[in-house]
Amino acid sequence: MDSRSPFVLSTHELARRPGTMREVTLEIDAPEDFGTAVMGVEPGSPIALDLRLESVLDGVLVSGEAQVRLRGECVRCLREITDTQTVEVSELFFYPGARERALEQGDEEAEDMLELEGELLDLEPVVRDAVISALPFQPLCDENCRGLCPGCGERLDDLPHDHEHVDVDPRWAALAALASEDDAGTKERPAADGER
Repeated sequence: MDSRSPFVLSTHELARRPGTMREVTLEIDAPEDFGTAVMGVEPGSPIALDLRLESVLDGVLVSGEAQVRLRGECVRCLREITDTQTVEVSELFFYPGARERALEQGDEEAEDMLELEGELLDLEPVVRDAVISALPFQPLCDENCRGLCPGCGERLDDLPHDHEHVDVDPRWAALAALASEDDAGTKERPAADGER
């Protein structure tokens, strides 16, 4: 844990006194990798935290909200998406040694327990997990987005409804060209004497 990180908070005032509470309001610049491949928190944008730290018997309970500014792209048409989202944050930071004791007692889930380091707690993994789990798996610019035209790659929503591409099998393309030449020749050729 880097004690200089803005995500690291001191719990000194709570001093293992169950029932003691402290409210914290923070604004932290978002790190680079706060998201998934298609959607995430805009790097450098403010993460607004409105939290309550409560001393409980086993540790310090952190609860509240994180508001983030999101940027990503639509999985259908690749248009940029921007949004603001508020997510719930709730995590119990156990007092040092609790994880080790729980593992000794056979608690297999204890490996994931978060502990205080002395009087410090690190909010970054908690906020990161809350934000990433709330992100849409397949973000869309609009629920009715029709995606991209497979022929020209343009957004279908920006094209006329009758837009289409006629794909001719390359094996028939030469024959089609001959047929169109033949049609043009028939129209232009004057009728012979015997055809009148």
